[in-house]
Amino acid sequence: MGIPKTKPSRARRGSRRSHDSLSIPNLSACPQCTEPKMPHRICPQCGTYKGKVFNQKEDVS
Repeated sequence: MGIPKTKPSRARRGSRRSHDSLSIPNLSACPQCTEPKMPHRICPQCGTYKGKVFNQKEDVS
């Protein structure tokens, strides 16, 4: 197994980690209930998508 000859600099380490940050998910308003939801997904509040009502999963708690 190889052993590094020199310690990686802070700039090189930062450049490697530059793509590791998390981003805030894009949210859009549901046209039915105006609650925030992920785009192209069924609304978790009212269960609609593109004007159609889908069955919602009920909480088991």
